[in-house]
Amino acid sequence: MKGEFYIMPVSHPTVYEPLTEQGAIALAIRLGLFPEGTPLACREIGDGNLNLVFRVVDQQTKKGIIIKQALPYAKVVGESWPLTLKRSVIESNALRTFASYVPQYVPKVYYSDESLAITVMEDLSHLQIARKGLIEGKTYPLLSQHIGEFIAKTLFYTSDFGMNQQEKKQLAQSFVNPELCKITEDLVFTDPFFDHETNNFEDELRNDVKALWDDDKLHLEVAKLKHKFLTGGDALIHGDLHTGSIFASDEETKIIDPEFAFYGPFGFDIGQFFANLLLNALSRPEQQQEPLFAHIDKTWNVFVSVFSDLWHSHNVEPYAKTEGLLEEVLHYVFIDAIGFAGCEVIRRTIGLAHVADLDGIEDKEERLQAKRHALRLGRSLILQRETLSSTKEIRSLFAQTVLAATN
Repeated sequence: MKGEFYIMPVSHPTVYEPLTEQGAIALAIRLGLFPEGTPLACREIGDGNLNLVFRVVDQQTKKGIIIKQALPYAKVVGESWPLTLKRSVIESNALRTFASYVPQYVPKVYYSDESLAITVMEDLSHLQIARKGLIEGKTYPLLSQHIGEFIAKTLFYTSDFGMNQQEKKQLAQSFVNPELCKITEDLVFTDPFFDHETNNFEDELRNDVKALWDDDKLHLEVAKLKHKFLTGGDALIHGDLHTGSIFASDEETKIIDPEFAFYGPFGFDIGQFFANLLLNALSRPEQQQEPLFAHIDKTWNVFVSVFSDLWHSHNVEPYAKTEGLLEEVLHYVFIDAIGFAGCEVIRRTIGLAHVADLDGIEDKEERLQAKRHALRLGRSLILQRETLSSTKEIRSLFAQTVLAATN
């Protein structure tokens, strides 16, 4: 395969059609990504909800590339749920933007084509999807260090603190992403809290779910969080930073799939990541949960440390040196992150798109118990977010929720 560089789009027909495995090979050849005559093999490896993903490999060297193509509908539902193909451009531009600040944490983008909704990028098959590894009991010792740094740098440098405010507004325009934001607005912040047709849960959970639907106190707090998501344009966020959007090993971490990227609230990506670690913890015996809580602690501590260092060294806001401003920003980021985490925990339990961490629990009664714990935990995170002052208290809240449910 050729060296690591971007290839400019070549002239070819631009009528959209879904790729096949042979079409993916033909595209790789047309782009000159492999030497002429290379014996290539291709396999469709996508298991997500929105896209086709192909791995094209040199059968001799075993080196490959990934070709990702957006489908004009939600794969998880079908053609009855149409989606914009523009999300492919959002994704490739987000990866390139993130790479300007933290190139070590995102795959290299070799080529993109807006009309075909295609992004060609680095093959990360030497790594494992973090969700799968965590379910298998792997710990990924550097995961939280890397995610904390990724979130801190991408948020700071694309915010009004790290970027000229006018340039930030121009960048934000290129990441207007209404259709995918609508998915989050509905599936994370709305549908799970009402009797909506998109919800998906076991009949045995109906009483627990109905209690959420009837909980006006909870609805008020979720409405506040949804409003923050709708209006908070702090920085360029990944928008879907769960453990299924992360490749990892003991030494390396790569964040993928930022097609939901837009200018949103500081706390959202942190909350999504926290929630998915908590969901994995809920699937484990108590004696195996500590590595997940340690990751939550370290992610936040690294985020605070890196963000604070950048605040003091690279801040362009004249008020940056005002006493207490940094602490105020970090305070509301933490509160929002806890609340967003609660919404994510609930929606991954009873909403349209679940997680294998819970659904993969083989024993039905254990699975139902874990999901009841998840619903209680999500509610507690949302309602108590303003009373928590550290990630250590998340651990205590987790223990109290599970204990209360089992007594």
